[in-house]
Amino acid sequence: MQIQALLNLQSKIANLQSYYLCSMKLTAYLPEHIFTGDEWLQDHAVIVQDGFVQSVISASALADEYHIHPLPNVFLAPAFIDIQIYGAQGKLLAVYPNADALQALYDYCYQGGAALFLPTVATNSLAVFHQCIDAVKSYWQQGGKGVYGLHLEGPWINPAKKGAHIEACIHPPTMQEVKDLLSYGKGVVKMITLAPEVCTPEVIAYLQSQNIIISAGHSNATYEQAWHAFEAGIPAVTHLYNAMSALQHRSPGLVGATFNHPSVRSSIIPDGHHVDYAAIRIAKKVMGRRLFAITDAVTETASGPYQHQLEGDKYVSSGILSGSALTMYKAFYNLVKQVDIEVEEALRMCSLYPAQVLRKDDLYGKIAPGYTAQFVALTKQLELSEVITG
Repeated sequence: MQIQALLNLQSKIANLQSYYLCSMKLTAYLPEHIFTGDEWLQDHAVIVQDGFVQSVISASALADEYHIHPLPNVFLAPAFIDIQIYGAQGKLLAVYPNADALQALYDYCYQGGAALFLPTVATNSLAVFHQCIDAVKSYWQQGGKGVYGLHLEGPWINPAKKGAHIEACIHPPTMQEVKDLLSYGKGVVKMITLAPEVCTPEVIAYLQSQNIIISAGHSNATYEQAWHAFEAGIPAVTHLYNAMSALQHRSPGLVGATFNHPSVRSSIIPDGHHVDYAAIRIAKKVMGRRLFAITDAVTETASGPYQHQLEGDKYVSSGILSGSALTMYKAFYNLVKQVDIEVEEALRMCSLYPAQVLRKDDLYGKIAPGYTAQFVALTKQLELSEVITG
């Protein structure tokens, strides 16, 4: 009996040693091509360990120390990032402020090639904002993936450009309200869309001091007001053209200021409904690398103040266009096929540029040493083949 017990123990030790040695191996992803975010590589492998890219090496340098994961007939690119999405699978976050709704959002984003996203809450009551903040905290505590933080779109917007937002909840912020909300949402609230003309310079400065990414949107700002806000440090604009003062020859508005300011970035919704593809083409020629994609996707819901109904391939609320049915993959595909943007640039518009807005382009948006191992695998026909998250 003692001999058998010893043999069993030796067998377990051998198995543990084998498992340990295998787990120490690096994974080598070997596609046909790699788009790093900067350049194309052929006959190269991406070496990954513990969720991060260790190196990108020639395929001829692969050795027995690697677990080789072949990816024939596809190219690898950085996974997509969606910084504005409201709900999925019938669970709008504002109506279902819980970890299950965030998991549904993650699944939707993942299936559409996005490994990182900002769940977004449109203009609402303070109670709903608090519930959504609590939901993100709960999701993180349960080990949930993909959520970078919360994007609050409103309520500090201009009612003249409310779109589908609830007018009864729209108001200018007091400093105390801002401090209380950020205190409750510390570490969770990462981005706020607001109309700069309805917020005092002191409020804007305080938000910036708390590292909140401010995006100008749902705004009726004049060109001069918008330019002054950009000069004061507002770095971004929310869904270009939609719900903002338009570009007119005697009144260039927020659109004109966004076009002209050399450092301001803007999101755009490439679904063919929110913005005509020709208008996206014009914006891209003017803004270049300052323009990036979001989905602005919602989901069907029959309760709460935002009741979205699917109408074809878009959503409406009380007859008003209220959200898209995009995934980030579809946004990328439309940019290439409908707007005639080169594949490389469309990939950056869906990955690197959103990462830059989030100030996380040292971790996301490229395939390079030290970056997160989050990739999309696409065929030559630009079909989404696989999403890889390290």
